[in-house]
Amino acid sequence: MKFLKLSKNVKALGFVSLFNDIASEMINPLLPIFITSVLKAGTIALGFIEGVAEATNSFLKLFSGIISDKIKRKKPFIFSGYLIASISRPLIGITNSWLLVLFLKFLDRFGKGIRTSPRDALLSLSVSKNETGIAFGFQRAMDHLGALIGPIFAFLLLNIFDLRKVFLISLIPGIISVFILIYFVKEKIGGEKSKFYFKGKFAKKFYLLIFIFFLFNLGNSSDSFLILKANKEGIKVLYLPILWSLFHFVKSIFSIPFGALSDKIGRKKVIALGWLIYSITYFFFAFAKSLQFFIFLFLFYGLYFAFSEGSERALISDYSDKEYKGSAYGIYHFAQGIALFLSSFIFGILWNYYGPKIPFLFGSFISFLSLILLLIFL
Repeated sequence: MKFLKLSKNVKALGFVSLFNDIASEMINPLLPIFITSVLKAGTIALGFIEGVAEATNSFLKLFSGIISDKIKRKKPFIFSGYLIASISRPLIGITNSWLLVLFLKFLDRFGKGIRTSPRDALLSLSVSKNETGIAFGFQRAMDHLGALIGPIFAFLLLNIFDLRKVFLISLIPGIISVFILIYFVKEKIGGEKSKFYFKGKFAKKFYLLIFIFFLFNLGNSSDSFLILKANKEGIKVLYLPILWSLFHFVKSIFSIPFGALSDKIGRKKVIALGWLIYSITYFFFAFAKSLQFFIFLFLFYGLYFAFSEGSERALISDYSDKEYKGSAYGIYHFAQGIALFLSSFIFGILWNYYGPKIPFLFGSFISFLSLILLLIFL
């Protein structure tokens, strides 16, 4: 298998993502219920928490990417980011206020913000151009594999401990990810020293691509709302981690082949298929009443990530030179994060006042419009 021949850096970064997501996804599928049921906050508070977290994440992804290009070092940012997230995330288990959850979620996203763009840049610098799709596909597959395992651990632990203790136990896999990063990931230097400004550094199509990604993500709200929808349709809290694991199983097994497919037939076609799946599933989420149909949609929705995530990041690499990889990923993640902040806030308000149907239809429409623009202009 081609992915077995990927560089040691790519494999090590994959395992870092694996253990970090085991830790993260022990918490994420339970957090919406914790906020709305245990802490007695509503969907507006949930949307605000998710929105602020993503805004923080996006701003820091921009600046960490730029600065990592300037100093020509990626690993210090990656290490700091994983360490901060691994320590702050479990502390949600000792909170008694959604404002404290907001603060800890802010720290978690702060960590993600300073690590993601440098990590993506380091990964792209560790492979040749014709392996970029499969490399990002592998990283996303390991990430989603962790997101599969984490909820299973949560499910097993919930039979012994309460929600708060499960959150605290998530510290263990988080720390393992940090140790793998320290001992197995090597720094890569790409290109000459870069500057802090962007003028003339990227083609006009790069910025058009960023705008289309931004538009798509305006309709791409936090998956926390899907957890609420699942609970509303009759899935008990105890079984939410299992559904979440199956969801990430779909993401994991298809991310590598679809990432490799983008190396062969082109990124745009693969991304377009992913966005079409997103638009279709969000449309039917709006009307789903049968529990069985909702579960099918939820798992089918996982294909969107497999088609799009690795291919989008590989496409960003295609549009950037070695010395500006960090900056390119910083701009991409910044635009994506701002859109996710707006979409989560809008989604929470629409849900609160109109119920779940309208926000899901909004997401379906925006994603389909973005798909049309992608095919016409790029």
